[in-house]
Amino acid sequence: MDSSMTIAEAHDKLAHREVSSTELVQACIDRIEKVDGTLNAVVYRNFDKALDQAKKVDSAGKFDHPLTGIPYLVKDVYCEEGVQTTACSNVLREKNYIPPFDSTTSKRLKAVGAISIGKTNTDEFTMGASTETSCYGVTRNPWDTTRVAGGSSGGSAAGVAAGEGIFALGTDTGGSIRQPAAFCGITGLRVTYGRTSRYGVMSMGSSIDTIGPLCRNVEDLCIVTQAIAGKDPLDATTGDVPVPDYRSELKKGVKGLRVGIPKEYFLEGMNAEVEASVKAATEVFKKLGATVIDISLPHTKYATATYYVICPCAVSSNMARYDGIRYGHTADKPQNLLEYYECVRSTGFGAEVKRRIMIGTYALSAGYVDQYYRQAQKVRTLIKKDFDDAFRTVDVIVSPVSPTPAFTIGAHDANPIDMYLEDIFLTSQVMAGIPALSVPCGFSKAQGSVPALPLGLQIMGAQWQEATILRAAHAYEQATEWHMKKPVL
Repeated sequence: MDSSMTIAEAHDKLAHREVSSTELVQACIDRIEKVDGTLNAVVYRNFDKALDQAKKVDSAGKFDHPLTGIPYLVKDVYCEEGVQTTACSNVLREKNYIPPFDSTTSKRLKAVGAISIGKTNTDEFTMGASTETSCYGVTRNPWDTTRVAGGSSGGSAAGVAAGEGIFALGTDTGGSIRQPAAFCGITGLRVTYGRTSRYGVMSMGSSIDTIGPLCRNVEDLCIVTQAIAGKDPLDATTGDVPVPDYRSELKKGVKGLRVGIPKEYFLEGMNAEVEASVKAATEVFKKLGATVIDISLPHTKYATATYYVICPCAVSSNMARYDGIRYGHTADKPQNLLEYYECVRSTGFGAEVKRRIMIGTYALSAGYVDQYYRQAQKVRTLIKKDFDDAFRTVDVIVSPVSPTPAFTIGAHDANPIDMYLEDIFLTSQVMAGIPALSVPCGFSKAQGSVPALPLGLQIMGAQWQEATILRAAHAYEQATEWHMKKPVL
């Protein structure tokens, strides 16, 4: 049984009774047991429950929805009733936190018969760009296990790339779906802020967090997004806007589509192979009938700095709930309440979470909130205006996902700022609240012991225009073969 099928392929086999859901789930379980000792992508295994659900699906014998009977992986920040959820932090892991409810996304997938088989590794509370800050240890890239899978949805990306699940759920606050998707050679979608519900997903930055899928191709992104998108009364930030039929939109192609190339995303000194692969992708769009237009997004250079003020401020607020009183990590024999808090948070949180709490608390403190936080929000408005202006003349914008292929594990240990700069092409979309995706667009050249590594193309669209960027990505994907390549483990 091939556990590296797409959703569409697996659904076709299920509908024609060529395979059963139980066999498909078991194939993913077998794959996890075979390769995850190397990758460390799956941190909690929900196998028995998944097999029980698969048997019920097979017994019912109805595969009316494309996701019915399809096994998937879930980033370890999504709450699932009765399933351990830790955000890969010792604050929750030590006390074995088990949510008493489902996230809205989990509930919607469960309603159509999709089957969750395990939780995937993530940077602690999604804070990081490499999945190196997890309390469970780093996830390794299936293309080269000396390199990171990206972050913070690195476990989800590696799991899909390695065939451990048919698709996976991730979160994207500052690029945490798009970057690991690019590093692992799969597709990943950051939706418009408010397109999907964040209810039941542990927060990092409440005004910038989004949740979405990581899949093997663009059609699969459409299938999952269709199932999970839409207004949710439990999340007031979800938009009351129609959800298009994304798969039907793919048929329109890109003839006449206006594709913008922002000069600010091609930096002096960036990896030559990354630059060449993106420029080659623009030539593909031209051949498909699209018009390529040079544009400018002048405030892009401020996006990463702005993000790393706004995000830590949200972290400072959101992490306050993990105090060891209501749930989570506890301290032994403190002398007083202050000492209890100090002990719980200093031993429960890792270095990156502490760093962001400190930065955010400082930026929000009396005397500095105007200087940092409010100024960052003003710049955020300018970044959004850049995109609003650009989308009056173009339909989509393309750029690299990352300035380099996947970097080696430990490469940025000595300097956190270098790690933050990995997000240089991924934070401006966050500030503007627009959708963007990553699709494979090439490979670096193998050099000695370093194998060829996947490279990603980023496609951005205007607010609520997921259908347009999915259509563009699908057309590019159909004209190339990068997405068909699989790692050998």
